[in-house]
Amino acid sequence: MAKKWYPVVDVLSCIECGTCVNNCPHHVYDKEKSPSPVVTNPDACIDHCHNCGNHCPVGAITYVGDDTGWIPPALQGKQQNQPQACGCGCGCNCTGGRNS
Repeated sequence: MAKKWYPVVDVLSCIECGTCVNNCPHHVYDKEKSPSPVVTNPDACIDHCHNCGNHCPVGAITYVGDDTGWIPPALQGKQQNQPQACGCGCGCNCTGGRNS
């Protein structure tokens, strides 16, 4: 678990599609508020996991404590539905990476 790593949603860019909420295997978001992405459990976020941000179709998610140089795929001009590695290494249904 991360104390200095968690997602921040840009409410001006967010389209409230629920993709981040539905793709977070760590229960960081309040499912009852979906599709609005409300971070209610930031301590459950895994250090260096970018899973929700990699799935956000508009690139509205950044992370407190991100020193990796990660840029949301939607802002890199990549296809929105292309799966990206989350980088957390938690063993959940994410697509792998490291665990810090």
